[in-house]
Amino acid sequence: MLTPLDLKLFRDLGRMKGQIVAVSLVMACGLAMMIMTRSIVMTLESTRDAYYQRYRLADVFASLKRAPLSLADRVAEIPGVAAVEARVVVDATLDIVGMTEPASGHLVSLPEGRSQTLNKIFIRQGRLPLPDERRHAVVSESFALANKLQIGDSLAAIINGHRDAIIICGIGLSPEFVFEARPGQTLPDNKRYGVFWMNYQAIAVPYNLDGAFNDICVDLSPGAKPGPVLAEMDRLMKDYGAQGAYTRQDHNSAKRLDDELSVVRALSVAYPVVFLSVAAFMVNAVLARLVRLQREQIAQLKALGYSSWQVGWHYLNYALVIVVLGTLAGGLIGRWAGGGLVRIYDLFFRFPALNFRMDYGALGIALVISAAASFLGVVSVVWMAVKLPPAEAMRPEPPADFKPSMLERIGLTRGSGPAFRMALRNIERRPVQALFTVFGLSLATGLMVLPGSMADSIDYLLTYQWNDVQRQDVVVFFAEPGSGDALHNVEQLPGVQRAEPVRAVQARIRFGHHYRKLAVTGLPRNADLNRLMDAERRRIVLPEEGIVMSAQLGRSLGAHIGDVVQVEALEGRRDTMQVPVRGFLEDFAGVSAFMDIEALHRLMHEGETVSGAYLTVDQSRWEEFMREVKDTPRVATTLVKQDQLESFRSTTGQSIGILRKLYLVLAIIVAFGVVYNSARIALSERSRDLATLRVIGFTQREVAGVLLGELMLLIASALPLGLLFGRGLATLIIEKVRTETVRLPLVISLHTYTLAVIVVLAASCASFLVVGRMLRQLDMVGVLKARD
Repeated sequence: MLTPLDLKLFRDLGRMKGQIVAVSLVMACGLAMMIMTRSIVMTLESTRDAYYQRYRLADVFASLKRAPLSLADRVAEIPGVAAVEARVVVDATLDIVGMTEPASGHLVSLPEGRSQTLNKIFIRQGRLPLPDERRHAVVSESFALANKLQIGDSLAAIINGHRDAIIICGIGLSPEFVFEARPGQTLPDNKRYGVFWMNYQAIAVPYNLDGAFNDICVDLSPGAKPGPVLAEMDRLMKDYGAQGAYTRQDHNSAKRLDDELSVVRALSVAYPVVFLSVAAFMVNAVLARLVRLQREQIAQLKALGYSSWQVGWHYLNYALVIVVLGTLAGGLIGRWAGGGLVRIYDLFFRFPALNFRMDYGALGIALVISAAASFLGVVSVVWMAVKLPPAEAMRPEPPADFKPSMLERIGLTRGSGPAFRMALRNIERRPVQALFTVFGLSLATGLMVLPGSMADSIDYLLTYQWNDVQRQDVVVFFAEPGSGDALHNVEQLPGVQRAEPVRAVQARIRFGHHYRKLAVTGLPRNADLNRLMDAERRRIVLPEEGIVMSAQLGRSLGAHIGDVVQVEALEGRRDTMQVPVRGFLEDFAGVSAFMDIEALHRLMHEGETVSGAYLTVDQSRWEEFMREVKDTPRVATTLVKQDQLESFRSTTGQSIGILRKLYLVLAIIVAFGVVYNSARIALSERSRDLATLRVIGFTQREVAGVLLGELMLLIASALPLGLLFGRGLATLIIEKVRTETVRLPLVISLHTYTLAVIVVLAASCASFLVVGRMLRQLDMVGVLKARD
């Protein structure tokens, strides 16, 4: 049964419904972000774990040159190894009808005479190749969709120098290729890179690997530690050209997915904190105004026998209503937005099914967090209501001191009208309330900067990466490192205007207890087609001795300039070298290390060996050049800069664009809510003063000018603080989402700052229109009645 205090609560909420809705919406925005991101984390994690387990993603991977199948039996005998899958894995050039550039097919062999033990294929359509089908293959779903391939279609492929046809008998996926991209690439290019699963003989025979393997996957026993297994595998495979065994944690696909999850986890904390801070401020402002206006009612309640605890709980219930409304709205918005946003991950990751799962635990956490934020915001207000003695509360609040403001006393308001001076005096007589309003508006302004900074960072990255750094038109990599003649042959391809050699050596770089497995790349000292640049966008000239690495790699290793790192080559003589760190370059994808190509040759004890070349090509001969590349068996991989740019725009650019729109909508809601709430509080508290001005002769416009002028002064004070806060928030978020695979630079343009100011001003104007309408409807007779 409803008590008199409950009835009073509902009546007050009805009169304050506009403010209650505004505060609840701001709170809902923060909670929606938290619920959405936590639900996406749950969706990705649960889908990943179930996929990995059901289709048995391996725990350890290793590649080598050539080893007999009997070596796989020796690997299976290593303590801690539960299952072994030896296979042949090669890359082939694909000639797709209608595509000028060559595509790459990553060919993976299937076991002979048995089904897969590890990295099983999920068949979406069709079937696996039959034992006697040499040319048939299952193709990855991403590649099939991008190229509109169907069961029965065929593709021309250059397999070890011979042109052959691959017939598609199935379309599938594998947990090994959730993130399907070329090794070392941080973005998928599904149109030009795909995975093909074929019978063992179909791949092994053309590459002279019959009875052998060049890739192995291992599943560990429960509780087995990977370290000893990796060490023993490296020892066994050392004489077979092994490039070092590594765990799932360092696998390109699994690592990319793990990094994405860490980014979403960071967003699930940092962004909602700002919204909840704004909401806590707004709850405090609303209830503080309510307590001040209900002084007499508080006195009457206590005089009628209600205890201080009952009065305090009554005013806490206002915050509780806001919390419940905000949590419910946040849950609904979070579920709706999360269900749509999870589709972004189809641009990067491929699962048999990725169905959004609501994290209902996050809903409970959201309720607790929002309640805590709100109660912290109102505790001082409730204490003010509780400690108010009835006798004192029955007296009207002492009149405000309208002495000249500080600006008036020092003479800075000469020539200004009375409305402006009244606005200044009202701000000065309630400094705490003014500071809270400025704080809320600053947060709203700062929230507008973050989505703009994301777009600015993407624009900068496009210019920096594809104009300043990557100046080549195309990069070609050979199937096997070759002599200087290989570079000369590439230079003779039609249309090639300039070529710069590149030597890539797989290595482990160690410093202290940290290490990373990656390719150390050798370039000419003054390389111009793939420039190395530091954080200040200055060109780096490779030293005659020493290594230059990405700043992110330096942070991961804990190394600084002048430190000596250990470089263990995983090919050739497999020497271990001590190399000093000479500099750090600024890059935004993956981690990398560079050396002068001649110094790398000396360390490897080899001649003018090259792994590929950066090329500029005469565009008038582009198609002729590409035709020749397709028919060059030595060229295994061709990376076209323009294709990489398009891939970036269709994946990262598109996903950032969607996030930017979402953040923009949320920021507009906050800006409108803060300004509207501040204006409504000002109108409620000063309705008697404003009505008095109308009675003594002020026009409607002049009275509105007093109220709105005060808010405009607060907004003008809040905007620069908000822009500074926005920069700090953008810095925090972008630093939080930095991973070894993908990073964004911190760039905020003047356009972003300007847009933030315009949007906040527009939201303020919309709030002013609503409050102005209420001001015109003000009952002057009612508000001028004596309160005592």
